[in-house]
Amino acid sequence: MNTTSTSPQHTDTQVHHSTPSSEHVMNTYGRLPVSFTHGKGLQLWDTDGKRYLDGLAGIAVNTLGHAHPKLVPALQDQIAKMIHCCNYYHVAEQEMLARKLTELSGLTNVFFCSTGLEANEAAIKLARKFGHNKGITRPEIVVYEKAFHGRSIATLSATGNEKIQVGFAPLVEGFIRVPVNDEAALIKATQNNPNVVAVFMEAIQGEGGINSMHLEYLKQVRALCDQNDWLFMIDEVQCGMGRTGKWFAHQWADIQPDVMPLAKGLGSGVPVGAIVAGPKAAHILQQGNHGTTFGGNPLAMRAGIETIRIMEEDHLVDNASKMGAYLSASLQSALGGLNGFKEIRGKGLMIGIELDRPCSAIMQLALDAGLLLSVTADSVIRLVPPLIITKEECDEIVSILTPVVQSFLAQK
Repeated sequence: MNTTSTSPQHTDTQVHHSTPSSEHVMNTYGRLPVSFTHGKGLQLWDTDGKRYLDGLAGIAVNTLGHAHPKLVPALQDQIAKMIHCCNYYHVAEQEMLARKLTELSGLTNVFFCSTGLEANEAAIKLARKFGHNKGITRPEIVVYEKAFHGRSIATLSATGNEKIQVGFAPLVEGFIRVPVNDEAALIKATQNNPNVVAVFMEAIQGEGGINSMHLEYLKQVRALCDQNDWLFMIDEVQCGMGRTGKWFAHQWADIQPDVMPLAKGLGSGVPVGAIVAGPKAAHILQQGNHGTTFGGNPLAMRAGIETIRIMEEDHLVDNASKMGAYLSASLQSALGGLNGFKEIRGKGLMIGIELDRPCSAIMQLALDAGLLLSVTADSVIRLVPPLIITKEECDEIVSILTPVVQSFLAQK
């Protein structure tokens, strides 16, 4: 890979070439020393003109890559018409996107917000209201070890990561935590507890290390929720929107949740969040129960509408399935014999490569080699590239990443 290759013509009137700085920004991120100016497809260029391949997609956000030739003019068209309209009024684009999401999911109604955190927060509120409507004054929600649902106080409390909870006590009560893929543990934790109102999980844990819920377990939880009159809430913020080779990851188990938070890839980089609900949950929240200023604005809705349209036209869900299988197999072949390699897991283009040691340094090593990725759960390399990825780009990822991992594992 020629990491200093010339970028396509860039039309910005001014590009500042300088050392990245965050002097006046709160120090909440361990940023890598690079700043990007523009991209095209899976390629990005930094302020020095160096070229990179994007294996991260803004953490599973840039579904269509960068500067997609069908998306850009659609957003330009929408910006010229209307960017924002508050929810005092009907927004026609909301109905268009909601209709499409219900068609793809088999669910019935949608609430729009702006982020995955907001979608998960709304799901928690919805579950509590469901309980109160049944006369339960202290509703409790089952959540999971290693889960990640956000960083607000409520979603942080639902999250299963003690490291990011430190310093923010007291956390919100009302959560029961269980291990993944263990039906017996779920039954034991909820037995004779009349306050349980919902089970809340990620179909595939992202920040927790690319941990999949087994398909049989998803079916078991669906059955338990039906038997006990609980809501089954599946967080598809990271694993949804075609990333696993189905529109939503739970569809591999041929089940439906009652509540499904979405965000990330829904708007291809424009902030869009949603909770999609089925008949059991669709009418719990009524006027005055919940709201948002930016959620459902015309620009965000147009981004979601166009993202889905392009995904369908270009068969990107199928591409995610095929390219994900090809990339995983290629990585297994290249890395499988290395001392220190443990396994590759995930589904479609949501791939985790687990090593036997903490490997956060690989983010910088890969960046130096011209590849964007992340490390999650300390020892899992995460690849979540745009769904437009080609076989040649999969090969390029493998060719860059393999020597990076080899050199890292060779260190004492």
